[in-house]
Amino acid sequence: MVKIVIENLGVKEVVTNDVSKSVMAILHTHFIDWMHACGGKGRCTTCKMIVKKGGENLSQLTAAERKYQRDGTLVHGERLACQSKLVGDIRIRVPEENKLPHVVYEQ
Repeated sequence: MVKIVIENLGVKEVVTNDVSKSVMAILHTHFIDWMHACGGKGRCTTCKMIVKKGGENLSQLTAAERKYQRDGTLVHGERLACQSKLVGDIRIRVPEENKLPHVVYEQ
């Protein structure tokens, strides 16, 4: 079992055995709203997550993520939730610019 902890969402914990899905798909399966304007296809950065701990427990960067790193849209410590898959526990935050208006976040 692996765990996703979302710091600024009430330190929400999601535990899963299914590491075949993206982080975003796992969050949605657990009824956690997560921004995704392109539908999880890696064509935007609205599903961006800030990885606070456990970056080594995510799959390798995808071509889409490398492209966004090159253009500066994705910086060190950030990953796309729609492109990243888990191999272990992670601790993340929702970036300020990608917060949904109907969700209550903490600082």
